[in-house]
Amino acid sequence: MIRRPALEDKRPPYPLGLDLTSIEIAPESKPDCIPNDRGHSPTSMSLPNLLTLSRIPFLFLIAVCLFLPTPGPTFAFVLFLVAAITDWADGWLARKMNEISDFGKLMDSLADKILMVGMLVVLVSIDLLPPWTLFLVLLIITRELWITGLRLVAAARGIVLAAERLGKYKTVFQIVSIALLLLARAVSMDFSGGESAVANFVHSAGVICFILATALTVVSGAVYLWNYRGLMAPAGK
Repeated sequence: MIRRPALEDKRPPYPLGLDLTSIEIAPESKPDCIPNDRGHSPTSMSLPNLLTLSRIPFLFLIAVCLFLPTPGPTFAFVLFLVAAITDWADGWLARKMNEISDFGKLMDSLADKILMVGMLVVLVSIDLLPPWTLFLVLLIITRELWITGLRLVAAARGIVLAAERLGKYKTVFQIVSIALLLLARAVSMDFSGGESAVANFVHSAGVICFILATALTVVSGAVYLWNYRGLMAPAGK
């Protein structure tokens, strides 16, 4: 019986003596977060936006403090001042840190509305605003919801509507009026033990500022709707 010689393996040897068949290829993995062009991951929140969103929990803290005994009203007044300061600080930091974004522009206005409207509802409920001002509060709520709806329509079309100057004046008067009313409650409950001439004067000043704020709210809303009336037409026209 003739034995045939074994066939010689003509395959080229593996480079560097490595057996590639023994190497396991790991499945492709993706990083959890990919930084954006400013170095932030998509899941992170910038400091200006955090300050903007902080005004919403401030509303509930202030409301709780107003129903607490002394020195609850004073704490409510201080917390409202801090919340009002964030309204200025978030914009300043956004410009300083070059963190201006569409989200910040939209949420800054929305957080202001939530804080202001929520505070007005609280003030009416505890009689810091006279009962006849309920009509004015409803007028403000209607205006704010209408403008917010207009902003959402604009956002759906890829347009971001920033706050206008007249609207900013309106917000300032609202902040001043609410601050005066909270101060009047703090003076009467935490410092004078009841009604006093100072508390009554501060309260009257707060009501007057609220009336002016309501007038600015209506006027600024009308101007806003007129300037962006094209958004109320069907898309494409």
